[in-house]
Amino acid sequence: MKLSEYAKLYSVTYRTAWTWFKDGKIKNAYQIESGTVVIPENIDTRSDKVAVYARVSSSENKANLVSQSKRVQDFCFAKGWVISKVVEECGSGLNDARPKLLQLLKDETITMIVVEHKDRLTRFGFNYLKTLWDGEIVVINEVVEDEKDLMQDFVSLVTSFTARLYGKRRSKRATEKLIKDLNAKSV
Repeated sequence: MKLSEYAKLYSVTYRTAWTWFKDGKIKNAYQIESGTVVIPENIDTRSDKVAVYARVSSSENKANLVSQSKRVQDFCFAKGWVISKVVEECGSGLNDARPKLLQLLKDETITMIVVEHKDRLTRFGFNYLKTLWDGEIVVINEVVEDEKDLMQDFVSLVTSFTARLYGKRRSKRATEKLIKDLNAKSV
């Protein structure tokens, strides 16, 4: 197929597809003498309905949300997966009532959810989700340092409970002090 057809298939502009070709992100694609870019028909066109899920804790991090979502989308495109849905959400990873995530999990047409880190999906209960949800969950960056992961989970819990007890403004200061104390003790 031609690059223009490939761009339409993946719902991107021709320019984006051209950039992917030049960066080597389209497997087995080649350019013939006339300048036409050809992509073999046997590219990975999985029948999976892929959803990208990106989350940040607060609306103050909106720029991070957009860049996180773009990174996950780029990963999917590099794998040759067609993205059916992109979900971007602001909310705590400890909150189990995030409306966009719940709607995504209820969508029976989605067969794969791709996230950058497992804590973007949920801070706790990830294995429950992975076991109980009927589709596949792909985590791009698995954390290999258990101690670092445990410390981040602990900080998240303290932040959540402190916010509930003292209100958002005071909890930020209290949490920053607690994190500073924890970091001092761990060194």
